[in-house]
Amino acid sequence: MKLHELKPAEGSRKERKRLGRGIGSGQGKTAGKGHKGQNARSGGGVRLGFEGGQTPLFRRLPKRGFTNFSRKEFAVVNLDALNRFEEGTEVTPELLIESGVVKNERAGIKILAKGNVEKKLTVKAHKFSSAAKEAIEAAGGSVEVI
Repeated sequence: MKLHELKPAEGSRKERKRLGRGIGSGQGKTAGKGHKGQNARSGGGVRLGFEGGQTPLFRRLPKRGFTNFSRKEFAVVNLDALNRFEEGTEVTPELLIESGVVKNERAGIKILAKGNVEKKLTVKAHKFSSAAKEAIEAAGGSVEVI
């Protein structure tokens, strides 16, 4: 390969469509807009969700529910996921993210009691279910709320 042989990747360069530049261009006269009508006019077209005067879908559907803006979404970790760590490890949110147990922390991490933990671990998290706390302590580990 030499400098003068370099070419851009296939499909990365595309010439813009030149509208209204005569019959030979293939986009002359009406410039691809067809004949007359709302979409042929300058500034023509309808707003998003407009259905030609028919009541739009978003107005036909009932309003339901409520979204609590201050809700805190916790990333959930089950006890059986903690068995991958070695005996005596200090399990922190950083370690859980690093090892791929949790993808993103969100508002924090909550440990739930699904499965059972077989190793003595020090677990640090934002929340624990009471059953999870008991199970970790029963295995000889300790629990720390951050």
